[in-house]
Amino acid sequence: MDLYEYQGKQLFARFGIPVSEGALATSPAEARQAAEQLGGPVVVKAQVLVGGRGKAGGIKLASTPDEAEAHAAAILGMDIRGHRVRTVWIEQASDIAREYYFSVTFDRGAKKALLMLTTEGGVDIEQVAAESPDRLARLHVDPLTGFLAFHARRLMFDAGIPAEEQKQVAQIMERAYGAFVETDAMLVEINPLIVTPDGTVRALDSKYTVDDNALYRHPDIAAMRDVEAADPQEQMARERGVNYVKLDGDIGILGNGAGLVMSTLDVVALAGGSPANFLDVGGGAQADEIVTAMEVLLADGKVRAVLFNVFGGITRCDEVARGVLAALERLDVDVPLVVRLDGTNDVEGRRLLAEAAPPNVHVEETMLGAASRVVELAREAA
Repeated sequence: MDLYEYQGKQLFARFGIPVSEGALATSPAEARQAAEQLGGPVVVKAQVLVGGRGKAGGIKLASTPDEAEAHAAAILGMDIRGHRVRTVWIEQASDIAREYYFSVTFDRGAKKALLMLTTEGGVDIEQVAAESPDRLARLHVDPLTGFLAFHARRLMFDAGIPAEEQKQVAQIMERAYGAFVETDAMLVEINPLIVTPDGTVRALDSKYTVDDNALYRHPDIAAMRDVEAADPQEQMARERGVNYVKLDGDIGILGNGAGLVMSTLDVVALAGGSPANFLDVGGGAQADEIVTAMEVLLADGKVRAVLFNVFGGITRCDEVARGVLAALERLDVDVPLVVRLDGTNDVEGRRLLAEAAPPNVHVEETMLGAASRVVELAREAA
């Protein structure tokens, strides 16, 4: 679950990471009031779960409450990369001498936390890695030992942090790692981590992602989820217990097992198609679960054809076939379905579909054949 900037900063403050004072506003009048309370110049920041706010005009400096109100009026309702701005964060403006970057993320390959620090703050980390790789210090932390003093010294030496700022930076890194572990986060990023002219170091921005699977342990963080900002289909899938991620294409994908679904996305793309979603019904899926997954998938009006790719292990292919037939009976399915069944009871599953012979169901025995067929059908429906 991604958090808004202000929510991430609330967690930062909880763990002792210094942040600028600010207030949330949902209207221009509230923005004006917040600016008056904070006093002095403020920054009006759009709160969206996507990057590129500044380039899109979603971050503005205001010298007076009147300017803050005007900027909030312009930013609220703005569309930033498909996300509508419904709230703004009014924050005290900061004088900046230098900008750094620091993050803790989970490296799945190493199965450890990866810490990154650079003095090239304020820009995308991908740009730093591409243009100034020698300025980006990286270090893995063993979860059994946790963050130790030598980790901070190593990172700061490699990144070139000035000696007079090292104590503050080390403390922030230690607390950020603590927040990462304690909140079951997948990413804790501070960009920029600023140094003011008087030498104070603090977090000016926050990017914070928490593992969905751990939210039951953090009801306070789970309550931060902005349901209204979520994609309607992803929200429907979450409510019904379906593993679903919306994509930009027109071919619906349904499979059992995350690895198989990922492979299916690749094969469909190889065949020249564009997947509309990732949908994993999981192992042992029954007919009713197939119907529920289909209902979520077909809620996307862009879908022109659907590919079922099922390898029967725990999941029985005959149950999947019954689910497909049940979905056709209960739902208004007006797009072609390509079904590939392999594994446990696959012959029985294909027999059930052949006997029912729905006009819009096409059975394929191979994964590549199914991908080619669904791409062809999607093009015909376009």
